[in-house]
Amino acid sequence: MPTEPPLSSELQKQYEAESARLLQEFSAAKDGLNYTRQRSSLVDSIVRRLWAQIAASLAEPAPIVVAAVGDLGRQTLFPYSEIEILVLAETLEVAQRFGAATQQLMHGMSEVGLRCTATPVGVSDFIQSDSDRAEAILSLLDFRFLSGDEEQFRNLRSRIFPEIMVREAHALVEHLAEVTRTSHRKFANTIFHLEPNVRDAPGGFQDYVTARWLAVLSAMEKNGSWPEPDSLFLPASQPAMDAALAFFASVRTFLHFRNKRDFNLLTWDAQDDAASQGIGLPPSSGSYSATEWMRVYFSHARAVEHISSQLLEEMPAAQSLFYRQLETWRTGFSDEDFSVVDGLIFFQKPEELSDPALIFRAFRLIARRGFKLSPTAEHQLEQVRPHLAERPPSGPEFWRFLDDVLPEAHAADTLRAMHSLRLLTLFLPEFAGTDALALRDVSHRFTVDEQTQRAIENLNALRQSKFKWDERYAGILGELDQPELLHLAILLHDTGKGVAPVDPIPASLEVAGKCLARLDLPEADRETVLFLIAHHQDLGAGLRRDIFDPRTVSQFAESIGSPELLKMLCLFTYADIKAVNPEALTPWKAEDLWQLYIGTANYFNRSVDERVRGDANDEVLNHLRSLAAAAGQKLQTFLDGLPLRYLRTHPVDEILRHFEMAGRLSQDPVQLALKRSRHWYELTVVMKDRPRLFSTVAGALAACGMNIGKAGAFSNAGGTVVDTFSFTDRYRTLEMNLPAWERFKTTVHDVLAGRRDLKRMLRERLEMEKDQPEKSDRPPQIQFDNECSAHSTLIEVITQDRPGLLYRISSVFAQQECNIDIALIDTEGHTAIDVFYLTSAGGKLAPELQERLRESLAKELSD
Repeated sequence: MPTEPPLSSELQKQYEAESARLLQEFSAAKDGLNYTRQRSSLVDSIVRRLWAQIAASLAEPAPIVVAAVGDLGRQTLFPYSEIEILVLAETLEVAQRFGAATQQLMHGMSEVGLRCTATPVGVSDFIQSDSDRAEAILSLLDFRFLSGDEEQFRNLRSRIFPEIMVREAHALVEHLAEVTRTSHRKFANTIFHLEPNVRDAPGGFQDYVTARWLAVLSAMEKNGSWPEPDSLFLPASQPAMDAALAFFASVRTFLHFRNKRDFNLLTWDAQDDAASQGIGLPPSSGSYSATEWMRVYFSHARAVEHISSQLLEEMPAAQSLFYRQLETWRTGFSDEDFSVVDGLIFFQKPEELSDPALIFRAFRLIARRGFKLSPTAEHQLEQVRPHLAERPPSGPEFWRFLDDVLPEAHAADTLRAMHSLRLLTLFLPEFAGTDALALRDVSHRFTVDEQTQRAIENLNALRQSKFKWDERYAGILGELDQPELLHLAILLHDTGKGVAPVDPIPASLEVAGKCLARLDLPEADRETVLFLIAHHQDLGAGLRRDIFDPRTVSQFAESIGSPELLKMLCLFTYADIKAVNPEALTPWKAEDLWQLYIGTANYFNRSVDERVRGDANDEVLNHLRSLAAAAGQKLQTFLDGLPLRYLRTHPVDEILRHFEMAGRLSQDPVQLALKRSRHWYELTVVMKDRPRLFSTVAGALAACGMNIGKAGAFSNAGGTVVDTFSFTDRYRTLEMNLPAWERFKTTVHDVLAGRRDLKRMLRERLEMEKDQPEKSDRPPQIQFDNECSAHSTLIEVITQDRPGLLYRISSVFAQQECNIDIALIDTEGHTAIDVFYLTSAGGKLAPELQERLRESLAKELSD
């Protein structure tokens, strides 16, 4: 007789057939919620059949409950979600008696093709208070019966679990609040990312789960029992949360299938595909661009983040909201219009909210004191919005409000609160075009509206900053005569991006001009705001030039025209670059911006010199001479012909060390110095100039696994080169490891001395790299400028950053017999912005050489 096939084979065929059917249905209907529920039911049936077979073979009845938790418990099992199962008994000892059966279940699931974790647990473990078990207790909120002792399950669900939840409610909410805060900090506390994580980012699927848990805990506190699953949230919130769940379920299902793993990042390519396929959209919604589709994403994320935050604020303790309101004295603020309890603002006379003046007073409190609107106050403002839309405040009235609020410490929080309630775009319609606008730029991380609010936040944070380099910027902020105009310019500077994303400044000027007229600013103030918008990128672009070249400085000074406007543009640039992404304003970029500001400010006083001459009467040179009086003519010879930039970017003690290193070249032609600062390592190379020197050092660093963030190349009239490379150690081999320092220096020394094969080292390093970024489709941008320097040709290369990039670029220069006078290396996100001042045969690059360089670089960087 034929042998009956094992159950796992039958279940595997069933699983494969049903999975194919579900995939086909999802591909046709794009209904992720239906998919996850059907997939959950499919897995339920497999677990039940496997456990029935296992239970039948047991020597004794199993007084245990087999239950689903996690995504399976919520019946939102995505294609590559982990399947989580609890095998629950009265005590852990009893559960562990069935450990072999639990292992059999996991093995059977694995044979079917399902990744599963089955954990034996005891009910007694949950009954005992233990703060470390908060996550395990919270998982019981998704506890769903699959198999086993049904009577025991009913007892657990109806009596024991609600008792545990009510007893532990305060600790559980505190745990959820801390976990949520920690998670949100990883995403800069905003939903508005250009490439958001649909599961973990603020407003994402995990925030929906958190809100669901909080709603269940709240119901249990009030009623001692489980709420109805279809009415977890308030009637006003339930439709928005249902819509968000359906959208996120479709998007996550789409991402899982697209990536063939539990991958939840909405990359730009994924956004294009999701928009073209209408993922998460009603069938009759028509065609959406990726930008329009992302606005749908942000609308759902905004609703989830808002409602989950409200639930967290309402749940800190079991005491009633009424009792908390009686404790006004704890906050110490109350008047006839407001009471503030635990930092939350309540309106004393909500019936008067149709008066914008009362609303503006509330938001002024947020700006000045850092308070937040209570959920009740937010709901009242949402209710009055239609009336405000019919009778909005006048332009001058709103400008008086902005004039008061924008310079305050918590101005950005005020703008976010107004924006979340759709009041900012009601009172300032010109801002509507930036709302949740996701424009693709590899160096940017946030949507346009979020970046604007962060720029204002960065500016106002200067007054409280404890970082040394910020103190200087805070000083010039305090010197401004009209800081409110700078804030207003920042608020309006990107309003044109909704109209003309490629070249937004002209559109922003047009939008801002109409806005300023509506706000009724004086003509002179309008001119200042428009000037700042028109020129807000100038200083940032200037950082890609030699900021110590007198031509660079004079061009800026002449275009700006006054010290007051220079201060404003400097602060604008600082705040705007820092808003691009948290890593954009590196310490050295902040220092370069300050040096450009100082140089231009000095130009207004006619105190800029062009070159370093060893015999010049200069304060720094005089200081050097006094410290090295015995060096005499040798020091003067070393300094002769070095760029002014060298003198301004290196402290006196470093210059003297470089001079000493140059003096030892007769003993060893390769002089190296390595030091570590707070943010990076710095390698200094002093040698006699020779072809490919710069590219060889860059290649050696890349071969050692270092990531170059900044570099400077300097040479004096006698051909002595001082090259400095600031870099981070990606693999932390140098950290707290002095022998590794010496090995690293020896490796670089041997490469420069010709004793190591650099090309082989680079090949081996590239083979080791496993985390290479996906290659960008964008071609490199290569620009030449023959006018910005009296003796060099400037070349700017903007391309995707990657290991060994600087080596590849500088090798092309060497192949074309170009000499690097100055190198300004910078990285913004995954984009390298590298600027070089090149000469050939002692002069500027001829047009035909420029064209050869362009072709060679384009080919090298496209391979």
